[in-house]
Amino acid sequence: MRKLQGVADTLYLPLAARIYVSKRFPDYFYDEMALSLEKDMPYEEIVSKSSEYFEMAGACRFYNTDKMVKAFIEGHEKCNVINIGCGLETSFFRIKSDTSKATFYEMDLPDVIEARKRVLGEPEGEVLIPGDMFDFSWTDEIDKTLPTMITVIGVFQYFHEEQVLTFIEEVRNHFDEVELLFDAMTMKAINYAANYIKKTGNNDAMLYFGIDKPEDFVRSVDYELMEVRPFFTDARKQ
Repeated sequence: MRKLQGVADTLYLPLAARIYVSKRFPDYFYDEMALSLEKDMPYEEIVSKSSEYFEMAGACRFYNTDKMVKAFIEGHEKCNVINIGCGLETSFFRIKSDTSKATFYEMDLPDVIEARKRVLGEPEGEVLIPGDMFDFSWTDEIDKTLPTMITVIGVFQYFHEEQVLTFIEEVRNHFDEVELLFDAMTMKAINYAANYIKKTGNNDAMLYFGIDKPEDFVRSVDYELMEVRPFFTDARKQ
């Protein structure tokens, strides 16, 4: 491996899912930038230990997120798109937004941001922010008066509910006009996935947060629920 040397294993999994589905089902989801990284990561080793369901689930959440982000950008003259826990996510390259309309901010821990910069660079229209998602000093260099979409994909489930609730409350305190987009599993699915992770011998990536009733959860944080979109709706149609 060359470009991805030193990258944490957890960053490979969603990348491998995007590569897998781009190769198998390009009419549904296609990620050119992810495909360009296949030779520089242990792709075959990862997918050999996985299943098509797992890889499809990984790509479906990005498929849905892309559509929502595009709609948000199209609805505003100028806006922010902030990707929390960005890892090696390549949505900026997939969406190829008019950078005069949207500035993309990629936020993650400092060592992850360094790895991302080494692998994907920092193209015009995309700003890399190292930091702790719960320390909102990462918002200091962002124009918080602009309409903002914050995406938190594949992140919340690794934290306890009280931490997630604190983060959501702080989002409202820091941005004037904001939409928050995140993925969540039911608690039954969280428990199933957590047990599976334990069986693989990985005790460092435990899952905690899930949502059984989205409407009840949104009421508890006093937000407006705009949409709940299941992962596989469009995939099943195709």
